[in-house]
Amino acid sequence: MPVEHTAKLRVRFAETDAMQVVYYAEYFVWFEVARTELFRSMGMPYSVISRKRGFHTPVVQAHADYKSSARYDDEVAVRVWASKVGTSSLRLDYEVTKLPGKELLCTGHTVHVLIGEDGKPKAIPADIRKKLSD
Repeated sequence: MPVEHTAKLRVRFAETDAMQVVYYAEYFVWFEVARTELFRSMGMPYSVISRKRGFHTPVVQAHADYKSSARYDDEVAVRVWASKVGTSSLRLDYEVTKLPGKELLCTGHTVHVLIGEDGKPKAIPADIRKKLSD
């Protein structure tokens, strides 16, 4: 079973539009928060991956399907998990729900490619591959 992580957030005023509804692009920021915490929970914060291991994980694809609106001061949960681990790429899936009832707000995914300092794709290291699929 793939590893997953859930990040809980409260909608800030700055994330909303004039109607106090969350602006659509903020969901991608929330995806990043959950993704960062997923890697941290596996003992691999991005600072270690980039500085000590010498590679980066740029987003090469991002997608979101919006189901319902979140509003200022709502509490939301952003769940993330690895749905596909390729040779040098990784797909992460997301589900955003409003708490406490877990009303589905958004689903989506991002695809990342591991690249070295030279900007060229690198194979996903065996230890990371294992942690993502445990």
